[in-house]
Amino acid sequence: MEKHTMYYDTIIKLTNAISQCKDPEEVALNTAESVKTAFNAKGCSVFLVNRETRELGLVASSGLSEEYLNKGPIHFMQTIREAKDAVPIAIYDVMDDPRIEYPEQAKKEGIASLLGVPVISSNKIIGALRVYTAEPWEFSHHDINMAQAVALICGMAMEMCRMYKGYKTSIEILKNMRDGDSYKSHK
Repeated sequence: MEKHTMYYDTIIKLTNAISQCKDPEEVALNTAESVKTAFNAKGCSVFLVNRETRELGLVASSGLSEEYLNKGPIHFMQTIREAKDAVPIAIYDVMDDPRIEYPEQAKKEGIASLLGVPVISSNKIIGALRVYTAEPWEFSHHDINMAQAVALICGMAMEMCRMYKGYKTSIEILKNMRDGDSYKSHK
């Protein structure tokens, strides 16, 4: 029961925090920090897919070193497929799994296990959320569901922030156009 309470508390705290965000990067950072804390994990990262380069670009991270975060590009089509196939991926031993692109860097960082889930918005995969543990972890069905729920909330909130920014920009353009027209009519 304690774990379920942790999950609900995490979702409530995260939803409350990101509902006040106006920036997608802030949503991603709040998500990474909340997930890291909820799982008592080594780290958590949120990535978005760059459709041009076919790589996952880091948006936010918590608990991981700069050296690990800058280890090299993460290829969308070749790496762990949570962001391609829209399925969660749980890896018990990162040193013994061929899907890990940078196993030596993971070992050096002290990462033992990894859970990756897709970040989805409007039925499109826009990225991935990854949870990294220092000890080998057999992720439960509840762990996976929790990560998926948080990733869906994150995706939805990031999309809402983008829409907010777009609307705000549109309103500013319309105001400027209106102000320009009223200036001309007073001449």
